[in-house]
Parts: sequence; C-alpha cells; structure tokens
Amino acid sequence: MREIRRKDKIMNEEEAFRLLASGEYGFLAMVNVDGGGYGIPFSYVWDKDQAIYFHGAWEGHKLDNLAKENRVTFTVVGATQVLPGKFTTAYQSVMAFGRITMDLSDEERNEALRLLVGKYSPGSVESGENIFRLLPTKRLSSVWI
Repeated sequence: MREIRRKDKIMNEEEAFRLLASGEYGFLAMVNVDGGGYGIPFSYVWDKDQAIYFHGAWEGHKLDNLAKENRVTFTVVGATQVLPGKFTTAYQSVMAFGRITMDLSDEERNEALRLLVGKYSPGSVESGENIFRLLPTKRLSSVWI
C-alpha cells in the first residue's frame, strides 16, 4: 500500500480506535464485478480487537462483488468543519484495510449480533429474543484488520 503523503494529518492510534468504536456508520469500498469501484454505507460494530462486523441481505450486488474479490476498505468519517476562508474542510477519518469473510461460526455470529444490538439498540441487549430473531434473516460479515 502507498504511504500517506500528508503525515501531519495522521491521527494517532488511540484517536483512530476511538473514532472506529464511536462512528455511527462507515463506507465499505470494494471492486465491482466489472472491475470498477463500488462503495456503500453500512452500520457496523468494531470488536475492539481485529474485526469489524456488518449485517445485510443474503444476496445482492455487494455479495456478487465480494465473491469475486474479498479485499475491501472501510472508512468512517467523524467530525467535520468547513473552512470557507481556506477553501477546505477539516475532518476526522479512519480507514481500515482487510479481507471480508461471510462464513462466521455460530459463536462469532452470535457475538457480532450482541455487539451490533448493544451499539444500535442498547435497550434490547438483555432480550435474547431480539438477537436470535435476526439470525435467520440477516447475513453477517466481518473485515479482519
């Protein structure tokens, strides 16, 4: 991978992990089946270790792309501020590079669902019914970073 040009813009690791943990959504970028680029926004959760988890449908364009090429980039953007006098925007962002996998073990899948529910529906964490009701209809994926 190419080295970043503007080293003065690099976030320290602690700030990057904090943004990855607190981000509301991110963009998953991949290679389209025809060789072009393809990116989509996703709700996600980071396990604070090595994996970023997503949930989605069991079929579709994204899965067709990932079946052909599983290397992806996931980007989360935090606070932004337009700087009109400087003709630029100040923003925080973090990028994760890795390979996506969709064949999670039942144990990892259940843990990913717990993490997702804990992030987006914290009042439902105690109710296992809400978690397991999602299992048959949602496909979970992870990016190992």
